[in-house]
Order: sequence, then C-alpha cells, then structure tokens
Amino acid sequence: MTKPSLPELLHAAVTAVGGAERPGQVTMAQAVEQAIDDGSHLLVQAGTGTGKSLGYLVPALAHGERVIVATATLALQRQLVERDLPRTVEALHPLLRRRPEFAMLKGRSNYLCLHRLHEGVPQDEEEGLFDQFEAAAPTSKLGQDLLRLRDWSQETETGDRDDLTPGVSDRAWSQVSVSSRECLGASKCAYGAECFAEMARERAKLSEVVVTNHALLAIDAIEGAPVLPQHEVLIVDEAHELVSRVTGVATGELTPGQVNRAVRRAAKLVNEKAADQLQTAAEGFERLMELALPGRLDEIPEDLGYALMALRDAARTVISAIGGTRDRSVQDEDAVRKQALASVETVHDVAERISNGSEWDVVWYERHEPRGGAAYRPSGASLRVAPMSVSGLLREKLFADRSVVLTSATLKLGGDFNGVGASLGLAPEGTEGEDLPQWKGVDVGSPFDYPKQGILYVTKHLARPARDGDRADMLDELTELIQAAGGRTLGLFSSFRAAQLAAEELRVRIPEFPILLQGEETLGELIKNFAADPKTCLFGTLSLWQGVDVPGPSCQLVVMDKIPFPRPDDPVMSARQKAVEDAGGNGFMAVAATHAALLMAQGAGRLVRASGDRGVVAVLDQRLATARYGSYLKASLPDFWYTTDPHQVRKSLAAIDKAAQQTEEASA
Repeated sequence: MTKPSLPELLHAAVTAVGGAERPGQVTMAQAVEQAIDDGSHLLVQAGTGTGKSLGYLVPALAHGERVIVATATLALQRQLVERDLPRTVEALHPLLRRRPEFAMLKGRSNYLCLHRLHEGVPQDEEEGLFDQFEAAAPTSKLGQDLLRLRDWSQETETGDRDDLTPGVSDRAWSQVSVSSRECLGASKCAYGAECFAEMARERAKLSEVVVTNHALLAIDAIEGAPVLPQHEVLIVDEAHELVSRVTGVATGELTPGQVNRAVRRAAKLVNEKAADQLQTAAEGFERLMELALPGRLDEIPEDLGYALMALRDAARTVISAIGGTRDRSVQDEDAVRKQALASVETVHDVAERISNGSEWDVVWYERHEPRGGAAYRPSGASLRVAPMSVSGLLREKLFADRSVVLTSATLKLGGDFNGVGASLGLAPEGTEGEDLPQWKGVDVGSPFDYPKQGILYVTKHLARPARDGDRADMLDELTELIQAAGGRTLGLFSSFRAAQLAAEELRVRIPEFPILLQGEETLGELIKNFAADPKTCLFGTLSLWQGVDVPGPSCQLVVMDKIPFPRPDDPVMSARQKAVEDAGGNGFMAVAATHAALLMAQGAGRLVRASGDRGVVAVLDQRLATARYGSYLKASLPDFWYTTDPHQVRKSLAAIDKAAQQTEEASA
C-alpha cells in the first residue's frame, strides 16, 4: 500500500474536527515533517487561528515513533487529550492502518496517593500517622474538601487532580498526595499495584504520543533520572513559557517554617545528638531570617553563610542517621521515614547550593504576605535561589539526541527568532559551530487580517508613566475609552496595585459598566462572567496577559496601562541584565525589552481570536511611540493599523460598539 501523503492526512484530520485547511497550517505541518525526518530543530511561530495543534499532531502521528508533546497550560493539555487527539487518531486510522495510542503524564504530586488516603498522613508532633479525615472538622472548608476527595477516590479512574471538578485547596490536596521524594515506591507500597501515578507511567510507556507539561519536561532534563519515556521527537507548544517554567523548577527555597517542619519530622527517627544539632541550626537560621532585609544578595553575608553551612552539615548528619536507625514502634515507619527524609534532603540541598555561592545562581531574600484560597501560603520570610540563566541547561539537555519543535503564537520578537532562541541556548540562526544545535525559524503567519481587524493605539499625549506614580491622566483616558467601547474591555496592568486602583476608581466614575477584578473570583469564573455580558470589563495582571480567550463582542478593547518591563528590583531579571552588560552586551534589550515584547505580544493577542473580531489595542504609554526601543516592541506585535490620534480611536470604538449592538439585537 502506498504511504499516504501529508496533505491527505492533514485534510482528513481537519475535516474530522470540523475545520478548514489554512495555508499557514499546511506550511507548519510540512516544516514539522521535515524537521522530524531530518532529526533537526525547528521554531515555528503560528498566529492565533492557524490550527497549530493539528499542524504538529498530524506529522507526529504519521512518523510512527514515540513523540512527547509538552504544553504550559491545563486548558491545552485537556484540548489535546480530550478533543484533538481522539478525533485525529480516528480520522487518520483508515489512511495509516493503525490507531496510535496516546496518554497524559504529569508529576507524581498531581495524582491521588492511595497510601495517604487509606493509611493517613505522617504527622510532625507525634509518632506515626494520623487520619486526616477524622482530624479535620467536617464543617470546615478543609474537612469538606477532604470528604469530597475520599468520595472521588471511589469513582476516579485516573486519580488526576485536574479531573476533580470543582477543585480543592492546595492544603486539602497535600493531605492525599506525595512528591516523588516522599513516595515509597511501587515495590514497597501496599497500594503499588493500584497506584494512579504508576498506572499513568505505564500508559505513557505504551503510547505513541505522550502529552505532558513544561514542569515535568524540566524535571526530566534537570534531575538526570528520566521521568519521561524514551522518545525521538519532542514538541513544545506554548514555547514562549518554557524558560519561565524551567527557571521555576530549578528554583530552590528555604523558609523557617519549612526547616522547623523538617526538624519535627526527623526528631523521632534519629538519635538525640543528631536531632539537637539540626534543631540548633534551625534556630540560628530562623533568627537571621527575622533580621534580614528583602532584596538580592550579590554576596552571602558572613553570618548567614555560617548559618547555612550549619544547617547543611546538620541535615547531612540527620540524613545518615535516618538511614541507619529503625524504630518499629512508629506506625507505618517507612512512610514516616520517607517523608522526613524528603524534608531534610530538601533543606540540605538548598542550603548547600546557596552556601556554594555559584556565580551562575541568583540568591535573594523576600517577605511575603499570607495568601488564602486554593493557593494557600502562610506569611513569613524566605531565602530563594534561582539559576542566572537556563540557556546552557536547555542547550545541553533539551536539544541532544532528539528532534525538537518549539511553537507558539509569539516566538518572533523584534522581527526575528534570535531573542527567543538565545534564551533557549541557541546561537543566532545559521551560526555554524561544534556543539551548537542547528535550527530553523519559520513564521507561518495568521489567517486573520490584522490591519483590517484591529487598531494599535498609543497615547502619545499622556505623560510618561513613573514607577508606581499617580496617573490621573491615564485613568481619564481609560474612562473615555471604555465609554466609547460600551464596556467590552480587557484591562492588562503591569502590577496588581495598578489594576486594583483603576478598578476602584472606575467603579465610581462609570458604574454603568461592571468592573471585574482579578483575585475577587477564580480566573475561570471571571472569564466566564466577562464573556457573558458585553458591558462588563475585566481588569487584572500577569495571568490575564496570556490566559484569556474570549472571541466575539465581549472583548473589543484591550488596554495595557504601560509597557510591562520587569521591576528594577526583580532579583533574577536584574541579575540576568547585569550579566549581559558585564559581558559587553545590551542588558536592557536582551532581558528587559525581550520580556516586555513577549508579554505585549501575548497581551495584544487577546484581541483578535476569530475571523469576525474587531477592536483596538490601546497602550497607555507614550514610550511605545517615542522611545528608541519602541520600534522593537511594535515589531513584536500583530500588524494592526497604527495611530496616536485619540479622536480617531474613539470614533472607531463607537462604530465597533454600534455594530456589535446591532448584531446582538438581530440575534436576540
């Protein structure tokens, strides 16, 4: 039988999902097929509406060998596993004469732990385990969440936290899950044969396409112990997020609470001398953390250095002691021991890493306020350490021994792929050299007609924004824009404080337009309510710049309060910028401007999500029109029609609003 061609396969897949083939999708699929066949590397920018999922899934499935697909968001993982892959596999089956298996794989802590559920949770104050279901008041939020989890455990087939709807708090989930360090291992656990995490791994080993997340991909690369099955091809979707996610995984943290918890967990399992040594080191560390001032530590203060070395040495002693003692009086000793060991090892590893003072690490101290809800966090202080750069790690670990395809709607910043390529450890495109991964960048465009569908408006007449300054003129401008648009506004702010102040002020000025504010409801509820009522506006910060997909008349004005440069006191960004400058480069353009360009490209992408969408992206920051770097930032945005004329923009918004109202009335 003749092997089906890529155009045949793509046509079958697109038809199956009820779509239409687009030139950009065909170009992308051909480029991905070529990269897989050559074993080469590819960066593909595919604008919103291109259909990039099928653009890489079809050539991946046709390839016939195992492919890992890594994404940044839960929404895309679900779309791939629940919609795109099932339909595509069925559509391609008559042509390929096989049904490729596919599976989703996440980190162990994302799955319900049956040992924790049935045997209880190791406690810090006393020996053994306790029943978390009995300990929590059934009328409390924690108690209700735990009871829901117990009921859900009887019906779930996956044990995957993301399959539980509605979700539960982090505190509740931590009672029924374990990290990879805390896990007893399938061979030692009484529930190993039924383990949800182990079953997910087995499904992945038997699958041709494995969908995972950036965090697990980072763990697989950083820790050396493979957690992903062997594969020939890696496809990274939402690749603009990869560097941030890898940095997050490679970041370590030490807090007094975390250290004291390790002390309590180890105390019952080691001799008194080892326990006292760790206790004394923990007290010394806690005293210093109460005195420290927030900020980056270019050099570790002498007293903090001594405290960290004492903590490291005491933790090492405890680790050896835990391994050499047994106490059968402790209920389920293996589980208690494993959790204690995990806590102490984390303290040891982070203390040692900071003590070593690598020039490739950034260390900083920060205080944080308490946070409630699903992402619960107590107040306190923390010492953190992150890699100065992950580019070398990615070059060495990501691009070796496999073909890598990275794709996103925003990879081409300032007109080329080299900025994003550098952050991934890639030399400029076309550079030859030993140990330099060879790659190609392809921009397949967008099916949308950006100059006709959108306007980029820059407020050249407003005063230059000052850091955290009062911007009365900006609030006046924002008020008039929302009134002209009839609501329908997504407000993207550079800080939560700015979003909050704007929401409070505009709720008073224009009460006829409801203002939703990030943090007042879950993100899902906010987006749902924003989409449901065209008069409503939604204000927020970072996650809204990238996480909102609301096609249609509810989002016809996207406002950015100012260019989203990283804060000057951001420890990692400022350290990276200084490192570039010390090497003779332009640190501002390489780090701050690249960061801002990526966020602005993502933010501007919220406007046009479908072929019928019309609207305005308004940047309330004159620097986009007047500063030298403005042309670089504009070149990173969709090719909207550009203006600095406020009167023209208000007329356009009013016309768009009127047309939307007529459409709504006609369909009512």
